[in-house]
Amino acid sequence: MRLLDRIREDVQAVMERDPAASSQAMVLLCYPGLHAVWAHRVAHWLWQRGYKLLARVMSQATRFFTGIEIHPAARIGRRLFIDHGIGVVIGETSIVGDDVTLYQGVTLGGTGKQVGKRHPTLRNGVFVGNNSNILGDITVGENSRVGAGSVVLRDVPPDSTVVGVPAHIVYLRGERVLITDPREISDPLSEVMIALGDEVKVLKARVDRLDGELQQTVRHEPARPLTAEKEDSAEYRREQSAKSDYLTIGEGI
Repeated sequence: MRLLDRIREDVQAVMERDPAASSQAMVLLCYPGLHAVWAHRVAHWLWQRGYKLLARVMSQATRFFTGIEIHPAARIGRRLFIDHGIGVVIGETSIVGDDVTLYQGVTLGGTGKQVGKRHPTLRNGVFVGNNSNILGDITVGENSRVGAGSVVLRDVPPDSTVVGVPAHIVYLRGERVLITDPREISDPLSEVMIALGDEVKVLKARVDRLDGELQQTVRHEPARPLTAEKEDSAEYRREQSAKSDYLTIGEGI
């Protein structure tokens, strides 16, 4: 594809995905994400031909002017749209497919000091919300979405939506995914939640047992008949009448 055709394609992709883009002239002049992608293509061309220092210098200059850092060795597909762009980092061994959308603050980073493939792979049509971190040699499947502020540490299947820290699947192929086991989230507090749930189950079983024992005690306690209460009352009156210290009604008047 010729250079001008690629530029037109990139501009059209921005026009389709950003409702704030009111004209092609605005996209050409005011979209740093687009400028960073174009500069990366030149830097990547230099990197592949052995001009690595020059390629790095160019990527650093692009970072200074756009706020977007893309390593020259990263492989970027067609129609990548970086919206706003400040703080976006794409690591050396990252692979970004076609029609991918990245918002500001997104990091495609590596973990540790291992060599080889250590950055993420984003398949075609992936959408990544702002301030998300996708770390390590993991793959985000086609047409998947990463919610804003998420930290993705494991592979994401195609046609799914992940959110959270660490990220977990909430939608898969258009259907809501319900989490029934905290272990599925792999959150650092998962074990604490599991322990609390087990403790609640134990306490509930004890309360149910004590409540059952109390009900049985109340049920087996014999009720006093009304005649017995009347007899007790009459006996009390007789005892009081027999005492000389008390006056009966009418006496002493």
